[in-house]
Amino acid sequence: MKHLGITTPSRSTLAYANEHRLWLLYQKLFVQLLDRCQHQVQRKRKFRFKNKLVVLDSTITDLSVTLFDSAKFRRTKGAIKLHLLLNHDGYLPSYAIITEGKVSDVKAVSQFHFAPGTIVVDDRAYNDYALFGRWTAQGISFVTRIKDNALYEVVGEKEVPQNRHILKDQLIELRGLGAIEKCPYPLRRIEAHGPGTDKILVFLTNQLEFGATTISAIYKDR
Repeated sequence: MKHLGITTPSRSTLAYANEHRLWLLYQKLFVQLLDRCQHQVQRKRKFRFKNKLVVLDSTITDLSVTLFDSAKFRRTKGAIKLHLLLNHDGYLPSYAIITEGKVSDVKAVSQFHFAPGTIVVDDRAYNDYALFGRWTAQGISFVTRIKDNALYEVVGEKEVPQNRHILKDQLIELRGLGAIEKCPYPLRRIEAHGPGTDKILVFLTNQLEFGATTISAIYKDR
């Protein structure tokens, strides 16, 4: 810019402008950019089902606790957490919430709202029996990983497809303190070999109609 005869503003001037610029400008810019991407990105559907498929996840960004004392994470660290909902139709974000780093994923998810028929894919950080029960009652499906210490009772077995990586496909009921009151619905526990490894992955879902290989593929696509 200097060679063009344009005098650049000083760093302090830019810093002052950014500090006093309304956040609405960034929101408007993001919405316009997202709308443009949504119209340009065309992705062939990977699955045959017509249900809307979304992924829920979070990531932590470290901050200086001396500069951002309101975003306390640990005693000597500051952080914010981005809770993001990713739409599989184009792999574009559709909703985001920013909280303090110490806010749990389960607490933040209460601010997300899904239409009946939606399939939500998430990890074990979102394992919450009351949440599972609420989603099931609302007609929302979920696919996640079951926690190693989960208590349950096997109430049925589904036939395992031949020559696939599925090891078990079980109908279960949750057990433990208050579990049956929070989620009084049968769920599926599916054991499968991880792709290309000997690791066994155990999925938990309230989707009782899809094949076990489809459930495994849904989580893999996450």
